[in-house]
Amino acid sequence: MSAIIEYAPLLWQGLMTTILVAVLSGALCLIIAFTMGLARLSPHWIVRWPAGVFIEVFRGTSLIVQMFWFFYALPFFGIQLNPLTAAVLALGLNEGAYAAEVVRGAISSRAKGQTEAGIALGMSPAQRLRRILIPQSIPAMLPPFGNVMVDLLKNTSLVSLVTVTDLTFRAQMIRSTTGETAAVFLTILVMYFLLSVLLAMLTKWLEKRYALDRRALAVQRKALRQTSIKDKVGSL
Repeated sequence: MSAIIEYAPLLWQGLMTTILVAVLSGALCLIIAFTMGLARLSPHWIVRWPAGVFIEVFRGTSLIVQMFWFFYALPFFGIQLNPLTAAVLALGLNEGAYAAEVVRGAISSRAKGQTEAGIALGMSPAQRLRRILIPQSIPAMLPPFGNVMVDLLKNTSLVSLVTVTDLTFRAQMIRSTTGETAAVFLTILVMYFLLSVLLAMLTKWLEKRYALDRRALAVQRKALRQTSIKDKVGSL
């Protein structure tokens, strides 16, 4: 363990890089999820089919191959990406393809009565999505989104294969220098686990925060307060 203490600053730098990659690729994942998920629900085939092809390609091929393609193959076509950009693109697009199906499934599972009510109120399809379907679907999306983000975090260990100096890359450097294989990899195992636990806790908090029954209870309390105020004013 003395080697771990000695090289702690190096591991800390790797941890910061891992968190940066996870945050950037997570943001891209969410953008891709809603863009492609909503495109899959489009009534127009010219929008729906390309989104379906994108999702199937990125879900059906290896993340490592995709990462190698962005970093090693694109330069042959005149496109040179730095290691961090290639890693973020591969992770964000790959995990976004999985998350897009979460968005599509959650929205398409809404009761038809909600859509019919929006039509009866004269709402356009975009308004129904923005005001009814997406807000109602977010609580159902959160648990699988949490799983996607944990999986994304674990897959950040692969970015060392395209020379991103993340936590795994630094651990390999320390192992090569000190020979302390068990101690080094046990340390980063614990670090990845703690990050996953933090993500799980954040997901649980968001689930409680945006739970539908919580919203309904808040609306009921607000209505009761307004009724109580009117009663008091009427009694005066």
